[in-house]
Amino acid sequence: MVTARELVRKYDVKPDKHLGQSFLEDKNVINKIVNIADIHDDELVVEIGAGLGLMTKILSQRARKLIALEVDPRLVSVLKGEFKNSSNIEIVHTDVLKYDFSAAFCNSPLKIVGNIPYNISSQILLRLLDFRQYIGFAILMFQKEVAERIMAPPGTKEYGILSVIISMYAEVSHEMKIPASCFYPRPKVTSSLLKMAMRENHSVNLLDYAFFLKIVKTAFSKRRKTLINNLKSADWLKNKDVERLLKIANIDGQRRGETLSVVEFGLLSQIFLEG
Repeated sequence: MVTARELVRKYDVKPDKHLGQSFLEDKNVINKIVNIADIHDDELVVEIGAGLGLMTKILSQRARKLIALEVDPRLVSVLKGEFKNSSNIEIVHTDVLKYDFSAAFCNSPLKIVGNIPYNISSQILLRLLDFRQYIGFAILMFQKEVAERIMAPPGTKEYGILSVIISMYAEVSHEMKIPASCFYPRPKVTSSLLKMAMRENHSVNLLDYAFFLKIVKTAFSKRRKTLINNLKSADWLKNKDVERLLKIANIDGQRRGETLSVVEFGLLSQIFLEG
């Protein structure tokens, strides 16, 4: 297997720190990730941040079709050079935050795999949730601390907006830690691989996802403030009787947002939407 260093020299491309480029090159880890994805030869896979194509190659050997997303035009040239004879790989030069995942959907749920840029990992997650009806699961690498926030239970300091939103729509499992030594260039952080399987039945049958998201963000807007104070101070809720709606939801307004469960947030969203 060719290494990231060899490809960097071959194509004369230096990793871009601004884009957070750090290429996974450990063959054993790459194979483990592909095995976790359990790809069948009739499936379509979307790879986020294909980079130099080290994982792209192995994914494409198992999938019916692989769509490789890459934002850096230099790396798009590398991918086109490396896979010019691969008929089942579609290389798409795009920003993942603008990519329409529904366009890739074809009868069966998409499998998403990627070593995503850590500086926009939260935005990528929210983007995937926008297309959740087209996705079976996503297997993604995160900075260890972000992974801990995603999986955090209520009442912990890590529990926050990501914890609530992801848990509402996906069942998350921690698959493995990936040390910095597995990447080139070597990052300053440890990485974690998470698998997020989209739920067929949500924790709460929400009427309005956008409204739910705003309620969660408002509840966590000032973590030291009580729930009622955060909700009352939000301009977009000025026409709501916050105290009355909290009573209907049977939620104590003196609690802080970090103590509410995903189900409680869903209930709160529904009551505030209808009230």
